[in-house]
Amino acid sequence: MQDYLNVCLGEAELAAVSNLGLAHIGDCVYELLIRSWLVTSGTQTNRRLHAATVEHVRAGAQAAAMERLLPLLTEEERAVYRRGRNTHVNSVPKNADLSAYHSATGLECLFGWLYLRGEHDRINALFCRAVTEEPAGSTAP
Repeated sequence: MQDYLNVCLGEAELAAVSNLGLAHIGDCVYELLIRSWLVTSGTQTNRRLHAATVEHVRAGAQAAAMERLLPLLTEEERAVYRRGRNTHVNSVPKNADLSAYHSATGLECLFGWLYLRGEHDRINALFCRAVTEEPAGSTAP
């Protein structure tokens, strides 16, 4: 039986995943990390959890998180980020800045790539850095 919680693709299989496929899974991974962080940080009501989740997974917040992560990335991780950032997207949410949306897509691509490689420790290390330096006015728990 395939273990979909602990996926570990080989290099050839990973290379066959499209940029948007990486971003698709990375979006989920990043949101799960945000939700887990919020729940374990004491944000208790469903309304507060939802509002805080939305604040942290919006394109602008992800782009800001990516700026904090860039200095920590290996060359290979930077290449994956750039690959995702430069991906052509067919639509951008009406409240998102195009540049922020592309950067957020790069972050999602990176997290998806790391997840599919089975690099959970690296994901956690980057995520912890992404949420430790919150911008002013954010809804941190």
